Amino acid sequence: MRNVTAQLSDKLSALFAKLKSDSDTAFLGHPWGLAWLSASEFWERFSYYGMQSLLVLYLLHYLLQPGHVEQVWGFESFRRLLQWLSQEAPWLFGGKKEMVVASFTSQLYAGLVYVTPLVGGWLADRVLGRTKTVAIGAGLMLTGTFLLALNQTFLIGLAVLLAGVGCFKGNIAAQVGALYHIDDKRRADGFQIYFMGIQLAVIISPIICGTLGEKVDWHLGFIAAGVGMAVALAIYLGGRKTFPPEPAMKKNGSREKRPPLSRRDFWVVVLLVALLPVLAFTIVGNQEIFNAYLPWAEKNYQLMFFGWEVPVTWMLSFDAVFSSVTMVGVISFWRWYGKRWKEPDEITKIVIGVAISTLAPLTLAAASAKVALTGHPVSIGWAAAFHLINDIGFANVLPIGLALYSRAAPKGLGGTMIAVYYLHLFFANTMIVGPLGGLLGSMPDTHFWLLHVALMGGAAAVLLLAKLFFGHMLAPTGGERKAA
Repeated sequence: MRNVTAQLSDKLSALFAKLKSDSDTAFLGHPWGLAWLSASEFWERFSYYGMQSLLVLYLLHYLLQPGHVEQVWGFESFRRLLQWLSQEAPWLFGGKKEMVVASFTSQLYAGLVYVTPLVGGWLADRVLGRTKTVAIGAGLMLTGTFLLALNQTFLIGLAVLLAGVGCFKGNIAAQVGALYHIDDKRRADGFQIYFMGIQLAVIISPIICGTLGEKVDWHLGFIAAGVGMAVALAIYLGGRKTFPPEPAMKKNGSREKRPPLSRRDFWVVVLLVALLPVLAFTIVGNQEIFNAYLPWAEKNYQLMFFGWEVPVTWMLSFDAVFSSVTMVGVISFWRWYGKRWKEPDEITKIVIGVAISTLAPLTLAAASAKVALTGHPVSIGWAAAFHLINDIGFANVLPIGLALYSRAAPKGLGGTMIAVYYLHLFFANTMIVGPLGGLLGSMPDTHFWLLHVALMGGAAAVLLLAKLFFGHMLAPTGGERKAA
């Protein structure tokens, strides 16, 4: 009897081991959890970018108009905040009132989404665990998106959305990484599959949500984004059993002691932090795409095709297609270059990328000059030129900067320095792009885009000087440190 029991136990153990092994490669050679997490992230990004594609246009054409703006709860307090900011930086707030409010609101939200995940990460690591935190974040985002569809609760909806993004963003990506052992070579491929879903969402969501908002009803566009978030939450909850186990949490909340910083480590951290304001100026052209670029494109591009006017939000899908292609092209180029010559270091690639990106708003300045001269909108070919140039350059800026900060970070500070790196996006959107976009319409469009060229060109020059004088501090050391 014991032999039979032992044999049965062995067979069951072997069967469960096989099932576990199969589940580890069941989705394109990856764990099933990747399928559920990627699908949930796709719909979350569909909701996020669908909402953001509408935000500045919705504010300009509907919510800030007389008869609507008076209905928004808390708007007077928000307006006083803008007035206070205008006293602090009057040159940045000299534009038309509606454009100032629309631009600053849009970019304040776009900037804060890079700050709230710091709180969400702490909640997941120390209090709730990742699965509960992500689920709560998805529920908050669902609620916030639907609150945007009501005039009265617009500002409340933005606040709830920010709280939700903080809980969701970062933690779900951490769960993707936790699907793999530290030495699993599938990790990079897994993240590529994960990001492919994000890129697809960026292409699709402005077409669906943007078209509904512009052509049918603004509120319907937000409702479509909310439906996408509801699908994301349902998928996430449905896949919980396939997610990686939660990391062990210490009751006293103590952390493993980090090794002390050397003198060189200290100055590396100082340099990386000092570069953040410079990096913020390098991306103003790219971040303006979700902001002032949309109302500018609405008036300056020929969007009428076969008697039907293409929604201007489709420009965001247009950009996402170019971004996907150029990202692959840039990666392939540097691999080809590295096989023949010595590949440049990260900061040199960033300088090259910013120099290329600077030509993008210069293209818009030229298009604006042509519109002013002829009195007619320019063809969509100008949009193709702008997005192609911008995305080639941008592919050498944001991801390369992430690689620089993760590699150069002292041991034990890798995660912290990556979070610090993303703060330049907060600074760029809230302190530069938002106020800068408010100037659209208060000066000639040619001058508006040349101002972007000047800011980005100046940042490229400062980065080049930083490379010449301090580049040796960011160069790899003999025994390359592993940022943890």
